[in-house]
Formats: sequence, C-alpha cells, structure tokens
Amino acid sequence: TMTIDSGNNIVNVHVRSGVYSSDTIFDYSRGYIATRLFSRHACFILKIDKDYIPELREIGRLAFERKTMKTVYSPNNVWVQFQSGDSLFGKIKNWFIYGRAIEQLCSGLPLYQ
Repeated sequence: TMTIDSGNNIVNVHVRSGVYSSDTIFDYSRGYIATRLFSRHACFILKIDKDYIPELREIGRLAFERKTMKTVYSPNNVWVQFQSGDSLFGKIKNWFIYGRAIEQLCSGLPLYQ
C-alpha cells in the first residue's frame, strides 16, 4: 500500500509479502529515502537523486496507473548497492539530518547508507 502526504512531502510504501516485507519512506523535504527490511532488522538510507527518483507528483501518477492498468512502465528503475559492515546505529546527529519520519521508521536499527 502507498500513502502520499503532499502537505509534508512524504510517501509511505508498505509491502506485506512474508519474509520480503518492508516499509519505505520517501521524505522529499529532507531529500532521503529509507527502507526498513523486516527480515534483515536493518534500515537502508539513500539520498534522493532527482535524475533517478521520481518526483512526489510522479509517484502519485505511477501509483494511479498501476492501480488502474495493473502494470507500470517507467524508465526510472533504480538499482542501488549497499556496502555491508558500514552500519551505524542512529545517533542524535543522524536524526537531525534524516528527519522525524525516518527516525520513527529506523530508530534502534543499524543504518546502512
């Protein structure tokens, strides 16, 4: 499921798929995306690159297309690779950078950037 909060420039994506379940926050006001993988007990944080990550209104349009057409074609597929072993536990300075929404999602988990 996807929830778009246009007032705060935040998108929440919840994937419920057994071992592959995850929650993702796109925080456009802070410029970060955080994904919490439940099977890994970790959060992965990525800086939003506007060349590859769709804008807030584009995400809404893609979600609408998917709901109505059941398939989405988008040239905006993004693959990222995170280096394991470089995790850090959320410290106060991280939460100033990432913001409250990501803090609520990832607090107490190792963070991978």
